[in-house]
Amino acid sequence: FQNMFDSFNNNLRLNTKAREDFTGVFDDMNLSNSRLGNTTAARAKALTEIVNLVDQVEYKDENGKDILGDIYEFLIAKFAGNSGKKAGEFYTPHKVSEVLAKLATISLNQNEDKPSVYDFACGSGSLLLTVQDEIKNNVLYYGQELNTTTYNLARMNLMMHDVSYDRMTLKNADTLEQDWPDGVDEQGVDHPRNFDVVVANPPYSARWDNNDRKLKDPRFKDYGLAPKTKGDYAFLLHGLYHLDQNGTMAIVLPHGVLFRGAKEGKIREALLKKNQIDAIIGMPAGLFYSTGIPTVILVLKKNKTNKDVLFIDASKGFEKGKNQNILRDKDIDKIINTYKERKDVERYAHVATFDEIQENDFNLNIPRYVDTFVPEPPVDLKKVAADLHETNIEIEKTQKELVGMLKDLTSDDNDIMEGLNAIIKELGEENHD
Repeated sequence: FQNMFDSFNNNLRLNTKAREDFTGVFDDMNLSNSRLGNTTAARAKALTEIVNLVDQVEYKDENGKDILGDIYEFLIAKFAGNSGKKAGEFYTPHKVSEVLAKLATISLNQNEDKPSVYDFACGSGSLLLTVQDEIKNNVLYYGQELNTTTYNLARMNLMMHDVSYDRMTLKNADTLEQDWPDGVDEQGVDHPRNFDVVVANPPYSARWDNNDRKLKDPRFKDYGLAPKTKGDYAFLLHGLYHLDQNGTMAIVLPHGVLFRGAKEGKIREALLKKNQIDAIIGMPAGLFYSTGIPTVILVLKKNKTNKDVLFIDASKGFEKGKNQNILRDKDIDKIINTYKERKDVERYAHVATFDEIQENDFNLNIPRYVDTFVPEPPVDLKKVAADLHETNIEIEKTQKELVGMLKDLTSDDNDIMEGLNAIIKELGEENHD
């Protein structure tokens, strides 16, 4: 706690806009919660014990690295694991974040000073921080989050990972309703800010206001509006709009965006004709706290030189866990190496031409392009015949034993004896045949 407050106070001291940047960051801290105790004295005692316990933790590892932020993120992950579906509102599992971060930074110029990264549904900020692990230089973080509590978690998370105030710009707002960063000014002129890297794991198939007035919105006007009950493409188009011409975007969405028709079909066709979809990666089911459905990662670029789309079926590469499935390092490496090499891999990856996609009516369902079917080995008819012969011998042997046991049975009831003799005769005849 002391380190957290020290970081907070240091940012306040250095930042002349501290009130604007950090107002309300601790508003959700409920120190009067009855779970801490039924009286003020009991709650104070419980908090004191917690602070003393936390104070015993060494916050530097053997290399001198400050690990307080990592502890904080670990606790967020544990909390997400115990909160079920609500976890999807604020946390992306680290291994999934790692895939997104690697995909989105492969083409990044690592010599660029302070590259910018944007997550328009940033949750607790874990995905933003994972991008830093893939970039040599300090990152400028931009994020927007609708939920106020989660937004405050993101600010604390970045501060505790030693991100200074001048490298983070986070906002608490509705991304689809309020275009940000920048956007349209009072005179109606749009001033979008673009980013080197855009990453996101937005809420899946969320409802949104797709009023026709949004057709004039520069984010959507060249593509159309996503359906009212499925805002997936609205989020995608928002992120793409704010992507730099030489940047890369990686976003997690449900599989339906690949094949659903009507409005989504038109948006998908426009994206393909503009040559902005670079890769589609099918992920395993059960990776997320919030849903068990399989998801897909779309990689997008504005300035592609190649005219094809890479399809990867990574749905079978995972370790099964008790409550959720887990991506292993080897699964991540296979995805990233396949993306870099951009070649066909039997039953795993396929590079599809635009003509091929057009022949499929711009349907991007992965099984249309990656055949994962494993044919059954050819049937050995000689072995089947030998097995059948052995089975018949066993049947005949069993019938003989059964007939012998039936003959040993006796009864004073004539009906029962007639029934037994009929069975013996039937089995005997089958035996003879």
